[in-house]
Amino acid sequence: MKAILTAENLCKTYLMGEVTVEALKDANFQLFQGELVVVLGPSGSGKSTLLNIIGGMDRASSGTLFFNGAALHDADPKKLTFYRRNDVGFVFQFYNLMPNLTAFENINLAAQISRDPLSIMELLGEVGLTNRAEHFPSQLSGGEQQRIALARALVKNPTMLLCDEPTGALDYKTSVQILKILKDFCVKYQKTVVLITHNTAIATIADRIFHLKDGMIENIETNRDPMPPEKVTW
Repeated sequence: MKAILTAENLCKTYLMGEVTVEALKDANFQLFQGELVVVLGPSGSGKSTLLNIIGGMDRASSGTLFFNGAALHDADPKKLTFYRRNDVGFVFQFYNLMPNLTAFENINLAAQISRDPLSIMELLGEVGLTNRAEHFPSQLSGGEQQRIALARALVKNPTMLLCDEPTGALDYKTSVQILKILKDFCVKYQKTVVLITHNTAIATIADRIFHLKDGMIENIETNRDPMPPEKVTW
């Protein structure tokens, strides 16, 4: 598989008064095209910090980060903006939909800034919400809003999809739907999906699992037989 992102000795520190907090310590890893990676760890282990650095929303304090050969660790703000716009899709736990726009219009916002967007109606079909295209977020359930948020991230046709606890606020049935969509996107379009969670059951669908504790990647586990999302129980 082709490595699309390479990190070496990534560290992130914060100053809180007179105390230095090491949120990420000497992280070394690669992400490969077409794989689904789950970053697993308890709250405060550095999962979100790692995701934010990978996504170009934050900078490491030290270390190097390369995306398809281009350095991100010392990229200027303009280059990081284009990186986030063109190559990265984000899915968060709490949807972040525009309340005054319909489901279709929320997805179209992302499509308008994409170089090679996917079909909005096709994606609405894949997330099972074609009949909700003209509904506003207030008219949708939490699970429906998350599926629209997911379609909004996917429509950009990003190289990487980064997901921060995307099932954390959802019931079991809807969570399985979201996981299946992520897995299908990874396989169908050969895109890289990185999903952070504290739920060990979700890790069973991953191709690889990064185990984080106290800001360190303790080990990277390869899953030789990933479980289909519909068979995950927790």
